[in-house]
Amino acid sequence: MCWKTLLLLLLCYDAQATVSHRWSRAVLFPAAHRPKRSSSVPLNPILQSSLEEVELLYEFLLAELEISPDLQISIKDEELASLRKASDFRAVCNDIIPKRVPDIRRLSATLSSHPGVLKKEDFERTALTLAYAAYRTALSQGHQKDIWAQSLRSLFQALRRDLMRSSGPRVSP
Repeated sequence: MCWKTLLLLLLCYDAQATVSHRWSRAVLFPAAHRPKRSSSVPLNPILQSSLEEVELLYEFLLAELEISPDLQISIKDEELASLRKASDFRAVCNDIIPKRVPDIRRLSATLSSHPGVLKKEDFERTALTLAYAAYRTALSQGHQKDIWAQSLRSLFQALRRDLMRSSGPRVSP
């Protein structure tokens, strides 16, 4: 009877480990894995898959961005906004990254307990959330500025921690 219990526990542990590993990406940015009917953008879009796309993302961030009262982000430069990658950029910024302080705090708390190195798409989304928090910090005043600055600092610390982990010594199996 004891070996059956042990086998059952091992199977449950294996199933739990498989499920948690399989869905670990959805924890940080759940909106990236939910299809939107109104959007023609692919599920879980990734902005940077080559050096050219990294440079293009940098151009998007340097271009003048506009944030509407309903927190929709758009690129003011019409030439940049017409590029195919700009639609992915808008989808990530408008549909995936958190824009409210409680959501950003939740992300920061999750990142602080995240084991290992972030996946590329999670890192870029966290960096975009950091850029958004910096923008909101610059526009805020008084107590709101302090709240946004705290969110900005916690995101920066999470990205810094991830960079330190990824550049640290690697242990060979």
